[in-house]
Amino acid sequence: MRVWITGASSGMGEACAYLYAARKAQLILTSSSLQKLEPVAEKCRSLGAEVHLLPYDLEQLACIPALSQQAWQQYGGLDILFCNAGVSQRTNVEETSMEVFHKIMDINFYAPVEMTKAILPLMLENGGGNIAATTSIAGCFGFPLRCAYSSSKHALYGFFETLQAEYTDKGIHTTLVCPGRVRTDISLNSLDRNGQRRGVMDPGQANGISAEKAAKKIVRAIDRNRREVLVGGKELIMVYIKRFFPGLCARLARKIKPM
Repeated sequence: MRVWITGASSGMGEACAYLYAARKAQLILTSSSLQKLEPVAEKCRSLGAEVHLLPYDLEQLACIPALSQQAWQQYGGLDILFCNAGVSQRTNVEETSMEVFHKIMDINFYAPVEMTKAILPLMLENGGGNIAATTSIAGCFGFPLRCAYSSSKHALYGFFETLQAEYTDKGIHTTLVCPGRVRTDISLNSLDRNGQRRGVMDPGQANGISAEKAAKKIVRAIDRNRREVLVGGKELIMVYIKRFFPGLCARLARKIKPM
């Protein structure tokens, strides 16, 4: 099994890497920080995996096709591409600069699209494969202080849902991963009004499910070629409220504590 995971240096990406490592997978791990990837790789190798590190800043879109070719060639193909990397923010519409919008859209939306467009034809030639993408429940409905983040995740959901519609019958299985509150570093790494790292753990995030529990659900969903997997706790009820009672969802969203 050949697996490429982005956002692999922490959180759900790291936890998924360990689960695949326990299966003796051939792993390609990507993150913007080589320093943070190295201990993850060491643990994966101790679990029996073969690991190649491919550090990269996904905001740099121009070289992603070449990066994807490098990932594909490392083990002679890929069985699973998991586009998991992402960045969030904690600012309202007025405070959020266009620079922050562009940064978040580049990392959260355009980078996975670039990777998918590079890997998809190779998977088709190879007989198929699995592509998973981490969206968010914030990609299912608007969420306070997440205008750029929610926009990027709505776009991501639309792209990968279209991929499902076009390529499932051609052997490409797409899984939309929709986390709610999971204990990861996403709030710590979220951007403030100046586009700088906030460095604050939100209480909701701190009280979320563990990344390890989330990873088990994600890997199981990919194994089963699930169309979508919701990952989190009681906050996931909002997804169903949105689907069946959109007006109620809108009213509830206005009252959500955004931190």
